[in-house]
Amino acid sequence: MTSVHELIRGAVARETSLRPAGRPTVPPHRRPIALKATTVAGSELSTCGTELADDPWAIDTAPGYGPGASVADEIPRSAPRQGPLPARYTEASDEQLDEWIVAAKEELGERVRILGHFYQRDEIVKYADFVGDSFMLAQAAKQHPEAESFVFCGVHFMAETADILSGPEQSVILPNLAAGCSMADMATIEQVEACWRELTSVLGTDGSMAPVDGGQQPVIPVTYMNSSAAIKAFCGRNGGIVCTSSNAKTVLEWAFERGQRVVFFPDQHLGRNTAKAMGITEAEMPLWRPHLALGGNTAEQLRDSKVILWNGFCSVHKRFTVAQIEKARVDFPGVRVIVHPECPAPVVEAADGAGSTEYIRKEVEAAAPGSVLAIGTEINLVNRLQQQRPDLTIFCLDPVVCPCSTMYRIHPAYLAWTLESLLAGETPNQISVSAGVAGDSRIALERMLAAKP
Repeated sequence: MTSVHELIRGAVARETSLRPAGRPTVPPHRRPIALKATTVAGSELSTCGTELADDPWAIDTAPGYGPGASVADEIPRSAPRQGPLPARYTEASDEQLDEWIVAAKEELGERVRILGHFYQRDEIVKYADFVGDSFMLAQAAKQHPEAESFVFCGVHFMAETADILSGPEQSVILPNLAAGCSMADMATIEQVEACWRELTSVLGTDGSMAPVDGGQQPVIPVTYMNSSAAIKAFCGRNGGIVCTSSNAKTVLEWAFERGQRVVFFPDQHLGRNTAKAMGITEAEMPLWRPHLALGGNTAEQLRDSKVILWNGFCSVHKRFTVAQIEKARVDFPGVRVIVHPECPAPVVEAADGAGSTEYIRKEVEAAAPGSVLAIGTEINLVNRLQQQRPDLTIFCLDPVVCPCSTMYRIHPAYLAWTLESLLAGETPNQISVSAGVAGDSRIALERMLAAKP
């Protein structure tokens, strides 16, 4: 099967060849590019912007997250930008880059380990020593003390977590500093601390969040793995915890044993879907909008709440809709629909199953030959699952080739540059979390590790 990157390039090439002479160029992200699917007979795919076919270094210095699912998300002014790559790498052919990466990997040996996220492009995953979700890869860093460096082919918050969990003498490197995460950026530490002050003023009985009735805190802070190290540290300092999409229910149960309610950030959808499955009503889940007083709620709404949801989301998973599920069921009677819990609640409720990336992978692994699966998660993973199970019909619910904008910034040219820099005794793009932040984050992460589903 053709890789997602090749699908996008092919679509753009066809779009360009079909454009009449003298016709003005269509602005990026305005019109999709029709593209025949290789996974679902008779259907069409399209890209979410022609710039997806551009090399990352052509857009790294531009403001914003770049083309892809997060193109419309607002990026913080403080978001890191990637400096220019030497021409040796930007002008190299795919074959040259492959040769350099393989040679550097062989020479570096066990001193360096490459970590590749499930959502990475195939052109990167093939070099990874370990492939998994953000938590699995952070764990891989923790479990390999022999490595001097970890090259994290993912996004910024993942590299931070790996740095927190790895040894102090080990370095964690992000090949492209522009690989951030718009969801993680939707909750800044300044906003979270301001929220906590307002919650304390409304819910703290003695002007603090000290335990009250039955030894419970008024509010327990819970943050998803997809958040900055600073917010993980905030949770560690304030009796809170980190969760993954796999153990969110267990974490909320842990939190309710210790607190009257939870404030959950940054992903409102994971928080809402998990709480609804536990019997918590929509009325008990007010949405906190960080730019409004009391998050746009009344004091009474906050006092009556069980889970206060931060107004954040994943732009990839927000694209999935109930209409897409209904169409899949019409086109493929008997199809099994599986989605990620970062999808909106109506989508999760209309699906046959919802769970983490690892859950989705295991569902595909266990499917009987000939089964049809419609999956609501990032296109690179869906495409790879189809490659691994050619005896199944697997397709992405979203009929648009629209990968994670920031994951897509990791390109073989950056990996080759990183590995050859390490060979030369340099450590480029090192992600370092300060000792104080790392210590508080580790408290919240250790609580998460103990909360086994």
